Amino acid sequence: MITDITPVVLTKDEAHNLRRILDSLRAFPRVVIVDSGSADASEQIARSYSNVVWYSRPFDNFGGQWTFAFHDTSIDTPYLLALDADMALPAAFLGELEASFNHQFTVGVVGFDYRILGDPIAYSLYPAQARLFRKDSVVAASEGHKHVFQVSGPTYHFRTKVMHDDRKPIDRWLSNQLDYAAREQRRISDSGSTSWKDRLRGAGLMPLISGLLGYITSGGPFFGRAARIYALERMLFECLLSLRLSYDGEALVLENTEDSVPASAGHSK
Repeated sequence: MITDITPVVLTKDEAHNLRRILDSLRAFPRVVIVDSGSADASEQIARSYSNVVWYSRPFDNFGGQWTFAFHDTSIDTPYLLALDADMALPAAFLGELEASFNHQFTVGVVGFDYRILGDPIAYSLYPAQARLFRKDSVVAASEGHKHVFQVSGPTYHFRTKVMHDDRKPIDRWLSNQLDYAAREQRRISDSGSTSWKDRLRGAGLMPLISGLLGYITSGGPFFGRAARIYALERMLFECLLSLRLSYDGEALVLENTEDSVPASAGHSK
């Protein structure tokens, strides 16, 4: 099956993650990377692998980026494997792929072995996802800050998990969360979502719930620093989103003078 699958990876400034995933994809004849403007060593790293082809495309949304990657990069295999740059395939996953996945399946659903700086956690809130599918059966779309792969058909559920371990610098991670929170705020405001999770976000309660749930599910004190960081990351994203929802999308425009801060905004020096 490996020769019938093309892995596809989206990147932007992923030099801290890229070698791990590309090392795990050496068995595939061709790997497609679609980059959205990296300013680090991502391109140099990618081009050092003989089976990697590099494409660049300005980012609009995840639906547009994945659609381009699937259909405008000369992929001629019947299957696609959609991966993020902070993932990697264990050898056992490749073994299961060859032994158990075959052409009777349209979709492959994978779970994730979530790690923090290389250290495992007990369990993450990151759900299993469809990541392997027939090229002619999948439609990529966006929902807030997430991608959505619309695909149906006979499904195989992998027993072996894909590793997820994002090691990018914290400043870059924080920048990403700001962008994700803005996209989620627009999704909620535009759709008028009344789901229980979005109601809790609007009420400002989701950060506490997400942080506590993340700490417990990730293993709490038994998994040390990894569980603590995981819980803080979940809490911080929800804090940023709840703040945006509390402002109801209003932007705070600050002048160049120190004292010109809107009366409704907090100010600390």
